[in-house]
Amino acid sequence: MQGQTQSISFDGREIRLTTGRYAPQAGGSVMIECGDTSVLVTATRSKGREGIDFLPLICDYEERLYAAGRIPGSFMRREGRPPERATLICRLIDRPMRPLFPSWMRDDIQIVATCMSLDERVPADVLSVTGASMATLLAGIPFQGPMAAVRVGLLGDDFVLNPSFREIERGDLDLVVAGTPDGVVMVEAGANQLPEGDVIEAIDFGYEAVCELIKAQESILKDAGIEQVKPEAPSEDTTLPVYLEKACSKSIGDVLSQFDQSKAERDEKLDAIRDQTAETIDGLKDSDPVRQLVSGNGKALPTSFKALTKKLMRQQIVKDGKRVDGRSLDQVRPISAAAGVLPKRVHGSGLFQRGLTQVLSTATLGTPSDAQEMDDLNPNTEKTYLHHYNFPPYSVGETKPMRSPGRREIGHGALAERAILPVLPAKDTFPYVVRVVSEVLSSNGSTSMGSVCGSTLALMDAGVPLKAPVSGAAMGLIKEGKEVRILTDIQGIEDFLGDMDFKVAGTDKGITALQMDMKITGLEIKTIAEAINQARPARLHILEKMLEAIDTPRDGMSPHAPRLLSFRIDPELIGTVIGPGGRTIKGITERTNTKIDIEDSGIVTIASHDGAAADEAQKIIEGLTRKVNEGEVFSGSITRIIPIGAFVEILPGKEGMIHISQLSEARVEKVEDVVKVGDEVTVRVREIDNRGRINLTLRGVPQNGEDTEPEPAPTPVAPLS
Repeated sequence: MQGQTQSISFDGREIRLTTGRYAPQAGGSVMIECGDTSVLVTATRSKGREGIDFLPLICDYEERLYAAGRIPGSFMRREGRPPERATLICRLIDRPMRPLFPSWMRDDIQIVATCMSLDERVPADVLSVTGASMATLLAGIPFQGPMAAVRVGLLGDDFVLNPSFREIERGDLDLVVAGTPDGVVMVEAGANQLPEGDVIEAIDFGYEAVCELIKAQESILKDAGIEQVKPEAPSEDTTLPVYLEKACSKSIGDVLSQFDQSKAERDEKLDAIRDQTAETIDGLKDSDPVRQLVSGNGKALPTSFKALTKKLMRQQIVKDGKRVDGRSLDQVRPISAAAGVLPKRVHGSGLFQRGLTQVLSTATLGTPSDAQEMDDLNPNTEKTYLHHYNFPPYSVGETKPMRSPGRREIGHGALAERAILPVLPAKDTFPYVVRVVSEVLSSNGSTSMGSVCGSTLALMDAGVPLKAPVSGAAMGLIKEGKEVRILTDIQGIEDFLGDMDFKVAGTDKGITALQMDMKITGLEIKTIAEAINQARPARLHILEKMLEAIDTPRDGMSPHAPRLLSFRIDPELIGTVIGPGGRTIKGITERTNTKIDIEDSGIVTIASHDGAAADEAQKIIEGLTRKVNEGEVFSGSITRIIPIGAFVEILPGKEGMIHISQLSEARVEKVEDVVKVGDEVTVRVREIDNRGRINLTLRGVPQNGEDTEPEPAPTPVAPLS
């Protein structure tokens, strides 16, 4: 098995690309490696299906747990449905690749990235993106590449290229930049309220490394004697487009210039023009080329009409500076916000509306045991903040079956989750697991940023002490030659007609999340910087409207939310609290009707809807873990009697035994002659034997209000800090 390997070194890290060795029947394949992380990426092309009018591109990322030396934990002991992180990596590959294929291509294209080995210092996602470009080039598929991606972290004041998992956790920035020779084509980032200038600088830093990887791909192709296949558009029959431009341009332009109409009214008028045009064409002679074209292809007229509408919309924005709803380029749609719109059975709720986009978010507070366990290759084993996004068909006035969440729903939820994470309170001050669900009730652009805003309202309504409220806005772009127009708060039709969808979320201090997707082959850093800076006043305007609904987190939580008590015990005593087979902790939970979680570090979290019950459970656990010394005096009640003695609960959950010989100075024939179950007695600790059993005595200990020694104060519980 021969193969060619080329190494690229930058910023102290080496990336190896091996071609011509693996998957010989795939269109193109490359093994891309860094450290001990190895990802096999293949690209394959097959003949397209008849009648489709889109590019059927499939991007898959496959995780194999053997890559981390693990066996799957499922019953079948093999990988099943892709975990959420794998789905997000699929999207990460798809988003920079899709705009680089020619729009006219209809062949089936599949890119498969399989993680074969994982080094916890080297995430596999950005390697997969770069590998997808290389595999596509090797497959000879028409493609506007090469394309590459890198990750940028921020540790202190220094940018780090392709940081490890731990460096990502410790840093204030997790940024992925993908680009081509034409510029940046995709950006995705989570940040700890970073100023706009720092984020722009990080994107520029990342793009420089991207250019190095692009050169390496070009070098591999040259060394292998492979010539890149550049897309060449097939000859297009302009008969129908020319006809429509003459027949419909004025009427479409008149509709687009009526700024006071609603989306439904505009769509209805455009549909009427198209239907009238179809009737006109149907009345033409059978020999007319326009009629023949439309009769032979049922999608020809809708496709060409849509293209003409898109062209005229773009012209109106570029020439007149006016959008289809009459807004200026930097104007935000009307905003309304409300908190606490649902009964308090729901722990927190928020309703956010921007134009026709409306999102209802709910917040649910849970206990530490509600954390999501992650069975994937990421070193982080659990999630304590969950953000789920739902997009029902009625939100766009459609009917279709309701299925499980798709890639879009997972991606939008992850983006909103990333935006909120930096402002959540620390675990030691707010130990709750939090789940937010964003229900899109109406969609007309930027529902993901609507989810960020609605979720902030819901979390504040639930009493979650956020460090700062978060808002978000989606930016768009129209590029015609050298003319560039940036649009603030794009709606659905502007997403369709535009060249960019750039979502920016953050607080008044800085950015917490970014996501930029392009429909063109690249964008200059200068234009990206302009879009980021233009988003800031929009974000602050939206935030101001949100704070009118609720300006600070609620002081109290819903009466239906669990109450949590957290304290620390000696980790060596965890076994004492749990007991043999879990009997002790089960007994405490049944007695107090609480839910108890104990971490390996000794942090105990008690959840209950009844504060008094939680206090009781804490006292029991403190009693179990309280160290008892010989000679100490306690007051307690007799819990049970056996022939040789009586048991006394000296502390909540902790018993000691009085031997029959220690019940009195005189000889005792029967234990019941001296004490009965339920009697209150004062006892002294006589000894603690080598098995940890507490032996008590009544001898020499005053009873019934006689002069007694003071009961010792309980051992103070160590603080969580």
